[in-house]
Amino acid sequence: MTASDIKLRIFRQIDALEKDKLDELYGVLLNYINSQQDISDWDILTEEQKTGIYDAIQEIEMGKGVPNHVVLEHLLRYS
Repeated sequence: MTASDIKLRIFRQIDALEKDKLDELYGVLLNYINSQQDISDWDILTEEQKTGIYDAIQEIEMGKGVPNHVVLEHLLRYS
């Protein structure tokens, strides 16, 4: 299969998507393209940010985390 054949197949599949799926695919595509950059997101974090992430992971491992759905319910209730 040539590059042109692949592009045409991809275009046809994308063209057939509904709006919500198209938005989702766009986000996935942007994430993929942005992840190809040479700079690692981790490398641009400050030491304070890295420490905060390590602390959060440790708290989750100790069972101190709050499930995402609980946080979202709380935010929706009070927004």
